[in-house]
Amino acid sequence: MPRFQAVLFDFYGTLTCAVQRGSAHGTTAELLGCPPEVFVNVLNRTYYQRATGALGTAEATLRWVCAQAGVRPSAEALRSAVIARFRAIRADTRLRAEAVPTLAALRQRGLRIGLVSDCTHELPALLPQLPINPLLDVRVLSVQFGRCKPDPELYRAACRRLGLAPATCLYVGDGGSQELTGAERAGLRAVRLAAPDLAGHLTFNPDTGWTGPELASLADVVDLIDRADAWSPGATGPAAHHQPAEVSVG
Repeated sequence: MPRFQAVLFDFYGTLTCAVQRGSAHGTTAELLGCPPEVFVNVLNRTYYQRATGALGTAEATLRWVCAQAGVRPSAEALRSAVIARFRAIRADTRLRAEAVPTLAALRQRGLRIGLVSDCTHELPALLPQLPINPLLDVRVLSVQFGRCKPDPELYRAACRRLGLAPATCLYVGDGGSQELTGAERAGLRAVRLAAPDLAGHLTFNPDTGWTGPELASLADVVDLIDRADAWSPGATGPAAHHQPAEVSVG
């Protein structure tokens, strides 16, 4: 019986490749009559306000963004921009090649799988189209939950929905939104995905002080679970330190 009974994953930059805003976002800005650089600046500085869902629907949120940018698009332009923004985010979202095999391997080992992600309205609409969706037992998305990481309640909510104690769950993320320290404050164990492509990842409020274990590849989560005895209370050795994947839990 493994120490861990579930693995909770971040989405962007963890189950997906590193994210950068592609050229398609320019179409959204153009439809709104907003200079692209102004539009992106507003998106960056208002991310957490938008990701809590507190601003209403996707259309209401985009209308609010326009107000921050000083533009007032027509209702028709706003509706078109909502569609364009979804398409732009879909174009930016590429699952890691190892995402589905990793989740499938964990399920074969009897573990439950959860998703805990900061996001705006597009991810709940996009997720059912992705091949990882059938492999998820729970989904806690900030825009639906009303809170963002590192709030411990996001992680605890996922654990409650799984019927598991936080101490039996592992959290895997790239470190954005101080998600790793947030997971540990909630009582989970956490490990940082430090894949090479993440050097160019769009991220907010990173866990810059993280000194815990790291993995070089998402597929390494399976090996970590297979050697979970290294995480037992009071254990010493590489698992307790900031190490590359091949020696982090051995």
